[in-house]
Amino acid sequence: MTNPRQIAFNALRDVHKGAYADVALNRALQKVTLPNHDRRLLTELVYGSVRRQRTLDALIDQLATKKSHQQPKDLRSILHLGLYQLRYQERIPASAAVNTTVQLAKENGFSGLTGFVNGLLRQYIRLAEKLPEPLKLPENPVERLGILHSFPDWIIQVWLDQLDLVETENLCDWMNQTPTIDLRINPLRTSIEEVETALESAGILTRRVNNCPQALRLIGSTGAIQNLPGFNEGWWSVQDASAQLVGYLLHPQAGEVVIDACAAPGGKTTHIAELMGDEGEIWACDRTASRLRKLKENAQRLHLQSIQICTGDSRNLPQFNHRGDRLLLDAPCSGLGTLHRHADARWRQTLESVQELSILQTELISQTSQFVKPGGVLVYATCTLHPAENEGVISTFLANHPQWQIYPPSADFLDSAYSTPQGWLKVWPHRQNMDGFFMVRLRKTNDSE
Repeated sequence: MTNPRQIAFNALRDVHKGAYADVALNRALQKVTLPNHDRRLLTELVYGSVRRQRTLDALIDQLATKKSHQQPKDLRSILHLGLYQLRYQERIPASAAVNTTVQLAKENGFSGLTGFVNGLLRQYIRLAEKLPEPLKLPENPVERLGILHSFPDWIIQVWLDQLDLVETENLCDWMNQTPTIDLRINPLRTSIEEVETALESAGILTRRVNNCPQALRLIGSTGAIQNLPGFNEGWWSVQDASAQLVGYLLHPQAGEVVIDACAAPGGKTTHIAELMGDEGEIWACDRTASRLRKLKENAQRLHLQSIQICTGDSRNLPQFNHRGDRLLLDAPCSGLGTLHRHADARWRQTLESVQELSILQTELISQTSQFVKPGGVLVYATCTLHPAENEGVISTFLANHPQWQIYPPSADFLDSAYSTPQGWLKVWPHRQNMDGFFMVRLRKTNDSE
């Protein structure tokens, strides 16, 4: 089977049974050999249909007599694929989108409903020709943005509490774009110029990222990452520019003891080793052994020797008490800053899951702060934009631990655009064009506890 739309339908069927979108897509891709343009179409259709689910459902609600949730699940997925192409894929002719979707219905048990599928899609085309926005939208700004950009209302509300309407809409737009890929150059093996040249000769366009001295952003499609020049030689890792800022904020020095409390899969751990010239003692702690194996593989590929592995929950590792010069707590979080990378994350997180995460984060920072020597430094980072997981956790921690203070970066730190008056750093994706991140550096006073 080499029909990308049929494969996309099979993957969506798995997603609606509970599979993660990226897992379902990878499973589907492994079973077939497709030319690059079909792989791209398949990826776009699966991620796009999952990402835009709420908008597509609203269209079905508007155009059909039966609401989207009353449609048979497989038929709903077929309608999603058709409407997604008509609404969001300008390069696909409307006739092709309609005909292939009708064919999907015929081949997947809905031959009696091909007239319905054809009629609904053509109704959308007629509306789109007449109106700048065929979708009927409610007045309420939270619901309007939620339906138009396909987010749950609670996420829109979290953003509106921090940004105005225009910026919230810009952020929604940004989160629905196809994510870019950034590389972090390993200065112990190569230079940024050498990697630029190697990629250019392989026909890959790149550009540098402001304020990220080791970052190169790939432009356009690249094929499989591990086939790019320099991967096997350990010249670079894949890491978004905003995640690279965390290592710079930690500012580790050669010869220090550094503890990475939630280290897997190791992007920040290996960056710390590179920044230390691979000299010192880095403890990579995580409770998931399989993800630590990935970290070990990455460290070996990058030829890094200074990283030691510790499997275990960082809330219960007393052997590290008062051992670290620096500690990184890259805490498990809701990932609201990286929703563009995980098509289904917006549907998996809830207000309740955020609440549970903030409790875990508070426990983690309270416990791991004991790993730091007096005078030492702790960096707390998340890739979420939810204040309950960021400012809230830090305010609670500082209120309960008077021996810790915010230790803001110096004025020349990469870019003051991220800095806030409170001393923490916040990366807003639509402003800085990189993943959303929160990070703060704290210092423990020398007084005995």
